[in-house]
Amino acid sequence: MTQFSQAELVELVDRLRAKPHETEWLEFKGEACAPQRIGEYLSGLANSAALKRKLRGYLVFGVENKTHKVIGTNHNPESEKSNGQPLLLWLTMGLAPRVDLRVTRFEHPDGHVVVFDVEAAHDRPVEFRGTAYVRVSECLTQLREHPEKVRAIWNLRTDWTAQVCERASLDDLDPDAIAMARKQFAEKHPAQVEEAAHWDDEAFLNKAKLAVQGAVTNTAVLLLGRPEAATLLAPAVARISWLLRDDKNQEKDYAHFGTPFILQVDRVLKRIRNLTIRAMPSGTLFPKEISQYDLWVIREALHNCIAHQDYGLAGRINLVETPTTVRLSNMGSFIPGSVERVIGLDAPPEYYRNRFLAEAMVNLNMIDTQGGGIKKMFRTQAGRFFPLPDYDLSQQSRVEVSIEGRILDERYTRLLMERTDLDLTTMMLLDKVQKRNRIPREAHRRLKSDGLVEGRYPNLIVAKPIAQATGQKARHTRDSGFNQQYYLDLVVKLVKEHGPVTRKDIDELLLDKLPGVLSAEQRRSKIHNLLTRLSREGRICNTAGRRYPSWRIATSQDAPEAKGNGT
Repeated sequence: MTQFSQAELVELVDRLRAKPHETEWLEFKGEACAPQRIGEYLSGLANSAALKRKLRGYLVFGVENKTHKVIGTNHNPESEKSNGQPLLLWLTMGLAPRVDLRVTRFEHPDGHVVVFDVEAAHDRPVEFRGTAYVRVSECLTQLREHPEKVRAIWNLRTDWTAQVCERASLDDLDPDAIAMARKQFAEKHPAQVEEAAHWDDEAFLNKAKLAVQGAVTNTAVLLLGRPEAATLLAPAVARISWLLRDDKNQEKDYAHFGTPFILQVDRVLKRIRNLTIRAMPSGTLFPKEISQYDLWVIREALHNCIAHQDYGLAGRINLVETPTTVRLSNMGSFIPGSVERVIGLDAPPEYYRNRFLAEAMVNLNMIDTQGGGIKKMFRTQAGRFFPLPDYDLSQQSRVEVSIEGRILDERYTRLLMERTDLDLTTMMLLDKVQKRNRIPREAHRRLKSDGLVEGRYPNLIVAKPIAQATGQKARHTRDSGFNQQYYLDLVVKLVKEHGPVTRKDIDELLLDKLPGVLSAEQRRSKIHNLLTRLSREGRICNTAGRRYPSWRIATSQDAPEAKGNGT
């Protein structure tokens, strides 16, 4: 609770009430709301206050939001709990990064009032339980839906990678790393090769934008620092971890790699087994043998992790290898908002989290200055007829990309081989279909009108004509299933010949005949609906009740069920 006098508290609330309407940084509530919702408001108000150049955001309980009249509230945040914890502790622990949260409960002349005021975001978006929010006019929404606001908040911060590492000197840089940096700089800037040969190390670091007037920056330590120099970056963490897991997700091996990153990337890549695949789709168009991964794709993804890691979160970069997939992750939100937006842009990103580091990596030929690295990764995978990279952006403070080292759906692979005219956006949609991910209805209509998919939304498969053209007729039939009457007739035949039968008997009959595109839960629901229909039509009846149901053929004495019983 804050230490303000009664008069100061009344003056604050009355000043807020005098606003003509709620703002992005001010919310009135007549009554208390759920703890989760309070946390979401605090995140939204902190981020909106930063965008409006306000020091704090306010959530006021006991004030009617339309009239701004004090109506009082029974809300007492000091005595309430959430998930077994005191509410205020739970809210504070849920906000990241930590911001100052003050809660004031007092008696206004017109009623009881509670004020939550939260410090504005200052160097990154404020999240609550892993998700950042923002106020748009008077509405609360997820910040990720407004990438321009994300960039604006990040623009408020100081670029840590551009700061001078006060305790570091040229002696803390690895000579082999500097030599590699010179080699990479020469490849990127061939016109400066002769001139660069006469630069001493200090001049080179300045020219390559790794140092500022001879002073070693955090970027220089990250890319070129001796292994022991990583401690100079504390509390930031400079580490790449490689983990090998088996098909049961059990850890089989691991290794950690610190500075200098410019040398460590190749050492990480050498850990990846990258087996040769021999069991590939039939046909002469596809190679008989191909490696699981294109190492350029993994290198680009790893360089992106280094360039866009939020080093202020003190996390490491992870590369997890399984028998079929390589997953890379870094700390920090995906600032552009969506991969589709990155793919659609033909211009460099408007904002980098670590601009100084990104520019240095461009100069050292490690990343693409035009921001086209992700698009090239997608095209490279498509050119190999492999699944496209799969970005998981569900966590606000973490980005993960999975690169498959196997064929998921041979029809999709064959489609890429046959239809060389497909654009990257269409390939991305079809890739989602093969991965059984839901696509927007509008995208479904477009793919269906182009004859590329079929099935009832959202359970889509590659269209039948394509399946026939690529020799996948049997699998297409398996995925699309049979008509409704076929299943009904099967159940009636089973009950007539072997009744009474249990649900287990019926499941054993139908489960492997239902569409392969359906999940296990959807298949069970389908069987339930079939039994319900037959029961209502009076063709079968339940002989053992809802708890242990069994079915027999209905007779003339059995009235049709008023309600289905397909348990």
